[in-house]
Amino acid sequence: MYAITGITGKVGGQVARALLSAGHAVRAVVRDPNKGAAWKALGCDIALADMNDVAALSTAFKAATGVFVLLPPIFDPADGFPETRATVYALRQALETASPQRVVCISTIGAQAKQLNLLTQLQLMEQSLGDLPMPIAFLRPAWFMENCAWDVAPARDTGVISSFLQPLDKPFPMVATADIARIAAEQLQQEWNGRRVIELEGPTRVTPNEIAATFARIFQHPVRAQIVPRETWEPSFKSQGMKHPTPRIQMLDGFNQGWIDFEFDQTSRLKGQVGLEVVLRQLADRSE
Repeated sequence: MYAITGITGKVGGQVARALLSAGHAVRAVVRDPNKGAAWKALGCDIALADMNDVAALSTAFKAATGVFVLLPPIFDPADGFPETRATVYALRQALETASPQRVVCISTIGAQAKQLNLLTQLQLMEQSLGDLPMPIAFLRPAWFMENCAWDVAPARDTGVISSFLQPLDKPFPMVATADIARIAAEQLQQEWNGRRVIELEGPTRVTPNEIAATFARIFQHPVRAQIVPRETWEPSFKSQGMKHPTPRIQMLDGFNQGWIDFEFDQTSRLKGQVGLEVVLRQLADRSE
């Protein structure tokens, strides 16, 4: 039996479906029973647990062959990341209590970066959970291709997409959520000892200009990328309601300046199978 957190999201949901397809029992860990209904209909056991509730998480993880951990995303964290620290503390206590056979966590490219940024939250998770007594794997994927969902409407309607990733001709490591979920499900079903770090990117690196050109093929009209000037980021993010935009800005700087990257050389890195155009076409189809 595999306990899956984040099952209502793209990655967690795909992990669960892969395990169900392989004939395994799945326990869906959800906060809202209404969101668990669809998974119950698919044959999943349902465990109600807030990610900060040690007792509920311990029960959810009890007797699990494997636990899939996906931290709730916090895009506007308070200084010092207190929200993430509380969740990670609860996860550690619950995993120690439940003692599953193995754990697979979604981390991130750049989890080892020394400069503080939005992805530091995943570094805190690795540091806290990395010495647990059971086998644990940290899957570090590249930038999600599905982040381009924000670009579908402007590409279709105006032919111009805005890019925080810059310069526009720089290739960035990206990966599809389908590949992330596939590798995570494979890891859950394997046996190993100790701590693993698995770095994952897509078949090829992608430039913002290539994203625009791919949308142009999909919508059959010209699409171009334009940079969002850095001096506009903070006022723009604050106008959207963010109270603490600095970590997000530092993350974007890290990608653009190159200090958010993989820790190990490419010989040990996994490559995904799903290309950019497949993902963008799926996003475009869903937007209709």
